[in-house]
Amino acid sequence: MSGHSKWASIKHKKGATDAKRGALFSKLVRAITVAAKNGGGDPKNNAALVQAIDKAKENSMPAENIDRAIKRGTGELEGASYEDIVYEGYGPNGVAVMVEVLTDNRNRTASDIRNIFSKSGGSLGEQGCVNWMFHKKGVILVQKSAGRTEEEIMDAAIEGGAEDVTAGNDHFEILTDPASFTEVKSYLEGKGMAVESAEVTMFPATTVKLDEAGARKVLRLMDALNEQDDVQDAYANFDIPDDILETVAKSL
Repeated sequence: MSGHSKWASIKHKKGATDAKRGALFSKLVRAITVAAKNGGGDPKNNAALVQAIDKAKENSMPAENIDRAIKRGTGELEGASYEDIVYEGYGPNGVAVMVEVLTDNRNRTASDIRNIFSKSGGSLGEQGCVNWMFHKKGVILVQKSAGRTEEEIMDAAIEGGAEDVTAGNDHFEILTDPASFTEVKSYLEGKGMAVESAEVTMFPATTVKLDEAGARKVLRLMDALNEQDDVQDAYANFDIPDDILETVAKSL
């Protein structure tokens, strides 16, 4: 299993227990607001809004917060206007990094992102410098569980519309087309599969394998980026063996 995908699961757990829950909610509200602004407030006709709402619910956001965020997006309530920007650069060990932000102050955010890259031993690059290495995919991690054979899980994923399934030490990594992501996730859950994490992400065509020292440097950069208030998500093409990833993640 690619290390960056396993990191998505660990990052999800960290976020769910993060002391800065207010900051997490703020990011989730922004995502819902922008999705509603761009595609309308009806989830039936707005896949991006469905994904934003699902993520908010996974993190126990109250229904009234979700409703207010949708209404801000559709203009029924007043709210800040956010700009969607993608920054690109390189982290330690030449790892390619993409950063998605929603900001109401482009200059402030650009300065913050540049400083984070610099302090972490990386560098912010020009637009287009790394995005050619990534393509958008739905990534679902399903736990290996007693009573479910590997063949059963793989068959269910393919039947549900998945493009590919890869077995790891304790999870299956299931890839989907972004357009069918929600349907595949719902199908697997309907079959009783234990979904560890699920997100539409930027999936790298090639990866950079890291040892423990490199993993610590890169994951510090990823944590610093994800802690920045305007950052919605950060993607990288690192590949960290599961045992190293588990060890390093505990100390971050």
